[in-house]
Amino acid sequence: MTYPILITGASRGLGAALALQLAQKFHVIAVAKTAGGLEELDDRIQASGGQATLAPLDITDVNAVRHLCRSIHDRWGGLQIWAHCAIHAAPLSPANCIDSRDWDKSIKLNVTTTGMLIPNVAPLLHDNGKAIFFDDPCGGEKFFGSYGATKAAQIALAKSWQAETVKTGPKVEIITPAPMPTATRARFYPGEDRSALTSCDSEAARITTALDLFAQA
Repeated sequence: MTYPILITGASRGLGAALALQLAQKFHVIAVAKTAGGLEELDDRIQASGGQATLAPLDITDVNAVRHLCRSIHDRWGGLQIWAHCAIHAAPLSPANCIDSRDWDKSIKLNVTTTGMLIPNVAPLLHDNGKAIFFDDPCGGEKFFGSYGATKAAQIALAKSWQAETVKTGPKVEIITPAPMPTATRARFYPGEDRSALTSCDSEAARITTALDLFAQA
């Protein structure tokens, strides 16, 4: 039996590209806050011959996440892959000028929510399943204080889980994507020559191959 995959942060960017790529072999459960983005993704997946279940919800809501995980268990019995692509990208700012609201949002989504998702999603992943996190090693760079610090904390949490599951599974993968022309990057590097960046679809294909994800099917 092939279990479905869960992508949190699937409405755009790398999350959407991974959903489209992996829908070639898996049923995709696409989660995002933006229903319109998910509907556009679903159109693309259906046009390619794949199938998806859309879950428009706020992943910072623990009750919504628990309901989603229970529904996944009741319908499919578990997951084969979880790719966590959701992120809050706070505006660049000197460390002494970080907006308190952006700081709170960064901690809530990038750190607190990841710490809540792992214990809720982990029981759904089979021993040979995979959880995938995406690093962005900008922590410590100037003006990246809010995003960089909370992204680094997220990856530190993923690394702890990775070390803890070496013998038991699921396999936790941490990968650093190539620079892509995403909305997040546009906020950080306005005016950048986006033609020199790797497309999200190309990077999704590279990650799928590098992590041998189709072998999970």
